[in-house]
Amino acid sequence: MFLKHLSLTNFRNFTRLDLEIPQRVVLLTGANAQGKTSVLEAIYFLAAFTSFQTYADRQIINFHEARKTSLAVTRLVADYQRGKSKHRIEVRLILEPTGVVNGQRLRKEILLDGVKKPVNDAIGHFNAVIFVPQMSQIIEGAPEDRRHYLNLALAQSTPAYARVLSEYNHALTQRNALLKSLGERGGSGDQLEVWDDALTRLGSQIILWRIEAIQQIERLASRVHHELTHGTEILRLSYEPAFDPLPKPNGQLGLKMDTIVDRSRLELDEIQSGFRERLHELRSEEIARGVTTIGPHRDELRFLANDVDLGDYGSRGQVRTTLLALKLAEVNWMKDRTGEWPVILLDEVMAELDVQRRADLLKYVGESEQVLFTTTDLNLFAPEFVERAEVWRVESGRVEK
Repeated sequence: MFLKHLSLTNFRNFTRLDLEIPQRVVLLTGANAQGKTSVLEAIYFLAAFTSFQTYADRQIINFHEARKTSLAVTRLVADYQRGKSKHRIEVRLILEPTGVVNGQRLRKEILLDGVKKPVNDAIGHFNAVIFVPQMSQIIEGAPEDRRHYLNLALAQSTPAYARVLSEYNHALTQRNALLKSLGERGGSGDQLEVWDDALTRLGSQIILWRIEAIQQIERLASRVHHELTHGTEILRLSYEPAFDPLPKPNGQLGLKMDTIVDRSRLELDEIQSGFRERLHELRSEEIARGVTTIGPHRDELRFLANDVDLGDYGSRGQVRTTLLALKLAEVNWMKDRTGEWPVILLDEVMAELDVQRRADLLKYVGESEQVLFTTTDLNLFAPEFVERAEVWRVESGRVEK
């Protein structure tokens, strides 16, 4: 898979941008705050329909355009090739008045080959993997940061994942509202049955997909990490589902983080029956608390090097190396799952790595179809690598080839 043409209108500091993108390595160079990262952000937005810079879509609309008119429109369009087929994906962000004084609402439209699609149906048609140094929150941040990472990776590679996750979140919201009502006003707990059914069916499928994905990514990431650390560290990904379908040995309430757990043999119906049973056991407690206490919305994922939790005790170098191994593994995992290389987007990564890690990174990405780097310093790349690449200069919201 590779991107052929990118068109942006009123995106960040780009009023208008049209780029023909070659099927090779592209180096976007220039000073800070000129728009290099925005190009990568736009490409990733067309794959994930969310930004890695912000959770608020309205922040990516060109500031001056949003201020000068009551109706502001941002367009992102990508022409790309997937296998032998050519496609176009377009996102429109429309900031429009609501009728309330100075009120505005944001509407998002997605078109795949000219046909409007909901997000859950469009995601996964164009794939990209993004690596920026500030993504260290995947390892060091809160559990929701790691769930967000997992959800974005799975949504791009598993066609039904986004839809199932959306339906699960809807069922969870309804169940929590009913739990709160039952706790405050009383009533029969049997009213929860319909939402227990939905949570069990949808949540068990999410758990199974996460089990499979984490084991596959761990296998790939540990191999890369072993090479990057020259065999001095062993990387493990510890999946800690809030509802664990595996029985705890000897009546234990939990397992130590460094315990290796194999959930690969679990079947969907086995997870469903255990999940449903646990929801029934917790019903009185959850009514009293007014919230659903187990399920994939509370899952955790931890990263361990030599059985040390990197989120709590990892050095900056260990976190950087692990993040690099994780992202390189994600590229290969996505290729295995979809049959196509994702577009690889690397923002100021070379400045964060030592000389050996830079060489390792360039070796790994060399197999893929299309890679875009940003950098403020071309000297961080080997001269022969720069010679083979397409070098573009970005300045004041313009790209010069």
